[in-house]
Amino acid sequence: MSDTAQSRQFRPLADRMRPRKLDEFIGQSHLFGAGKPLRQAVERGQLHSMIFWGPPGTGKTTLAHLLAESSGAEFVPLSAVLAGVKDVRQAVEIARQRQQVEKRQTLLFVDEVHRFNKAQQDAFLPFVEDGTVLFVGATTENPSFELNNALLSRARTYVLKRLTEEDLVKVLEQALHDRERGLGAMNIAIDAAGLEKIARAADGDARRALTLLEIAFDLAEPGGRIGEDIIAEVISGGVRRFDKGGEAFYDQISALHKAVRGSSPDAALYWLARMLDGGCDGLYLARRVVRMASEDIGNADPRALALALNAWDVQERLGSPEGELAVAQAVVYMACAPKSNAVYTAFRAAMQDARKQGSLEVPLHLRNAPTRLMKELGYGKTYRYAHDEPEAYAAGENYFPDELEGSRYYYPVERGLELKIREKLEHLRELDRRAERSGK
Repeated sequence: MSDTAQSRQFRPLADRMRPRKLDEFIGQSHLFGAGKPLRQAVERGQLHSMIFWGPPGTGKTTLAHLLAESSGAEFVPLSAVLAGVKDVRQAVEIARQRQQVEKRQTLLFVDEVHRFNKAQQDAFLPFVEDGTVLFVGATTENPSFELNNALLSRARTYVLKRLTEEDLVKVLEQALHDRERGLGAMNIAIDAAGLEKIARAADGDARRALTLLEIAFDLAEPGGRIGEDIIAEVISGGVRRFDKGGEAFYDQISALHKAVRGSSPDAALYWLARMLDGGCDGLYLARRVVRMASEDIGNADPRALALALNAWDVQERLGSPEGELAVAQAVVYMACAPKSNAVYTAFRAAMQDARKQGSLEVPLHLRNAPTRLMKELGYGKTYRYAHDEPEAYAAGENYFPDELEGSRYYYPVERGLELKIREKLEHLRELDRRAERSGK
């Protein structure tokens, strides 16, 4: 066996099947379709520094290879997990020499670039700006949060999407038919339904799809047939995409919150299940559900907050799976409950005034007077005890600092219990207007 053949034997199928030219690349048609921006840049030979942002297995590293190949540039990879500023400077110095001696450009590819700190990211800036390197960074995290603005301003961001099942089936078929790099010489028998199941289990990740196919091949029956039982065994674990600290995490909790707010109990249950299935901490979800109860339901149905707190308590006491059922109960109740963000909006407005207005004095009539001196200074002198007033309401009384008298933050909605609250507050304001007219 030749060295080349032997090296192929020990390389994973996903690595062997990396596209060698752009025409072999599958997916990301929004970037590489006819007339699309990145395709045009490649065809015109006008490459620029860029950031590839997308989930694992969508082709970020492969694309960087292909861009270097198509432009005749030297491909130099760095891993942000392993490299430091010293490695960056060394790579840049070699790139400068290559540019001067060979008149050849260097494509510096930084995988997981979001793991570099600010100083490490800043180290690239002068060399990206003067053209010493063509910088290509790859990240699974939102660049807006993880990368310096200075670096982002010098590189165009391209969003790579998870591959569709149709794309992944094409990737698998490519591997099955390729006799040189893939499994074409093995005469493997697998039907279309089996390929679709593997594609579905890969969850948009081409690398995962090829790995599953390779495992299935290793378990294949004599004669190379991959039957339903083998496929079921290979994909039994499932691979729902979930990153406990990354973009997918915040996307999914956002979807759960918005489904509750949007009164969709079924969608809310789905996102709750997705996060739990992906390994999200049940206590974290319980805390978020409590937040939803106050932010989006509020006084339209105060029972939602009590139910959310009870669910949190059950989750804390019993854990999984009993506690998760209680959280699910709270989520369904809240999705079906009348909605109001009136308290949330009012609280934010009040906080804004508190921060903006500074240390306003408490009016004398609202101050406590536990000592003779305080009484002599007029503390609490004109205060009217509400319980002694008609309807237990001191009409016309001001409870704000003088500078904010008449301010209003809370506007109850005409739904649920807040409808009754709204009616009561309107009645009390009418009493205030009457008191004002009477000069009280």
